[in-house]
Amino acid sequence: MSKLNAKERLFCGYYVITGNSKDAAAKAGYKHPEADGLKLLCRDIIINEINQLKVMQSQIDDKIVTGYERLAFGSVADAIRLMFLSDEMDLDKLDAMDLFNIAEIKRPKSGGIEIKFFDRQKALDKLCEQGKISDSRGQPFYDAIKIGAKNLKTNADDAE
Repeated sequence: MSKLNAKERLFCGYYVITGNSKDAAAKAGYKHPEADGLKLLCRDIIINEINQLKVMQSQIDDKIVTGYERLAFGSVADAIRLMFLSDEMDLDKLDAMDLFNIAEIKRPKSGGIEIKFFDRQKALDKLCEQGKISDSRGQPFYDAIKIGAKNLKTNADDAE
């Protein structure tokens, strides 16, 4: 257990978020944020707490990315199986299903079942924002098409 007081813990948390000792000290409530922030960063116990918080933040970020990857690329096969289960569902089958990509399930009065999935495009966009997928993946393919079209135009001009 760290021997930090509440204000010091707040400083550490804000420092992990902002990366700026002056801003972190100000948000934590220190009266002289620039000087106090620098003094705090000189203490080993503060540095250790900041490093632990950074590790925790990294683990959380990894979980978030994994979740977005599951939404973007995950299978919907179990959701399809769910649609075809009988009314007397075998709960063991239900527990074994991967229904992560399902946002909503409805059973309308008219019968049947409605399944709404999370938006894969939004998940891909979030992965792009996180820098986990590059928007330029299709660029070499696009460049090849562009060069091919240019060559076709040149060959057509030469033939005339």
